[in-house]
Amino acid sequence: MADKAYTGRIVVDPVTRIEGHLKIDVSVRNGVVDNAWSSTQLFRGPEIIVKGRPPEDVHNYVQRACGVCTTTHSLTSIRAVENAMGFKAPPAAELVRHLILATLIVHDHLVHFYHLHSLDFCDVANALKADPVAAAKLASEVSGRDVPPGDLFVVHGRLKKFVDAGQLGWLDNAYFLGGHPAYHLSPEENLVVAANYIEALRVQMKIAKAMAIFAGKNPHSQTMRVGGVTCYEALRPERLAEFRALYEECRTFINHNYLGDLTILGRRYPEVASYGRTTNYMDFSDFHDPETGKDPFFRGGVLWGHAIGKAEDLDPAQIQEHLSRGWYKPGPPAHPYDGVTDPDYTGYDPNGHYSWSKAPRYKGEAVETGALARRLIAYSRGEQETVTRMDAWLAACKLKQENLFSTMGRTAARMVESVILMNRVQGWLNDLEDRAKAGPVEIYREWTMPDEAKGVGFCAVTRGGLSHWIRIEKGKTANYQMVVPSTWNLGPRCDKGKPSAVEQSLMGNPVLDPDRPVELLRTVHSFDPCIACSVHVLHAGGKRSFRIL
Repeated sequence: MADKAYTGRIVVDPVTRIEGHLKIDVSVRNGVVDNAWSSTQLFRGPEIIVKGRPPEDVHNYVQRACGVCTTTHSLTSIRAVENAMGFKAPPAAELVRHLILATLIVHDHLVHFYHLHSLDFCDVANALKADPVAAAKLASEVSGRDVPPGDLFVVHGRLKKFVDAGQLGWLDNAYFLGGHPAYHLSPEENLVVAANYIEALRVQMKIAKAMAIFAGKNPHSQTMRVGGVTCYEALRPERLAEFRALYEECRTFINHNYLGDLTILGRRYPEVASYGRTTNYMDFSDFHDPETGKDPFFRGGVLWGHAIGKAEDLDPAQIQEHLSRGWYKPGPPAHPYDGVTDPDYTGYDPNGHYSWSKAPRYKGEAVETGALARRLIAYSRGEQETVTRMDAWLAACKLKQENLFSTMGRTAARMVESVILMNRVQGWLNDLEDRAKAGPVEIYREWTMPDEAKGVGFCAVTRGGLSHWIRIEKGKTANYQMVVPSTWNLGPRCDKGKPSAVEQSLMGNPVLDPDRPVELLRTVHSFDPCIACSVHVLHAGGKRSFRIL
């Protein structure tokens, strides 16, 4: 650890425990970040690949942009094409799509917190000092369910075997080895979170299996099509019952263990609830009524500043992508329908071009998108379940409403959203079961592709607002643009030099130890970066440095 407050430059390249290659470059003055640059290190190419292809086939290509948020790209592409055709899928097909999307979002939130983010807070090696009886008492208190001490004794023993055998594996490059002043959990708290880390490996597998009942496989859904879905086998009573059993087991873990762990973190890391702030928030509507296509469960919108209670509706016509700081041929800011993807790598220059991401802006402003944006918009509109659960978490952690606008708030919002979604899944499943019992269910309709059209698909996915924009000419894909959450959150500055959401969020972050800047990683990880969605082909002449592992 440094003996005095650090002043200088810190480069984290690559950022680990994320999907894809991301470089974070910050300037630090007296132990606090005063400037930041986010650089995605691969080139995105699907928009070029799908040109000239049949629009109905595009979803199969674009969902392979990533192995994490795959099905969301497929669904959003399908929605874009159906929007261009003026087509509405059958209500039962929409219910199936709701169940696929909801379970995928919860799966991603769970994996993100436990397996990509929790090690920013949890010192697993320190858990060996814990008293399992005291840890079980703590786990029961924060989770609201009885946790037998024997469960914690078993985990304690398993961890000890790993350490005694020198099989550190997943602990090897973590910041807590050798101690770190930014880690505050007691041995018992570390044991509780570590136990749930291990249990979450099993639970996430079951959520993925539940999703695959309707999606055909995971990753890369095989059953969603332009026109509806084709998972007829999944509508048999025994398959619906299998989904329900898996869902109920996972729901218990999320409603208790996941909630309990965020209570522990919120209590012990109040400083993490004071940094990582962004300015504006945006997301799209989703989970519309399957019969009418109206009344979305996730109601999108925009929240300017931190003006709780003043969320406004979203106008998609106000979305533009800027190219001036990315590695693309120059051009003016453009609406996605008119967007151009023409790569032009010129080298890393934080004062010029420094990222493969474009810079999406809404009304010229950077916005954060994702679970925090959705929950803040819902909170602003007084949506009861969000208000109740957010307020309960704040009260349990002795935090204030203003603490939602933070790294910790961003992480807690994912937990709250997971609880809310898992509760809503039950209603969609009941509806689908009732339709299946009533007789043959229509889940696919024939369609006719127009010669000339344009359409957009919106999706409120794990990491935020996802949109696909298509222009159809002569029955083929003439132009295609994907504006993805990680581009909104982790892109570069725009034409006017305004920093992106993650660049804003890093400014003001403390750095206790410049050689192990865990505070930076906490904030970056809280966005759950998925760089594979925003950039896709490695630049052959690029170089990687490894200042921080």
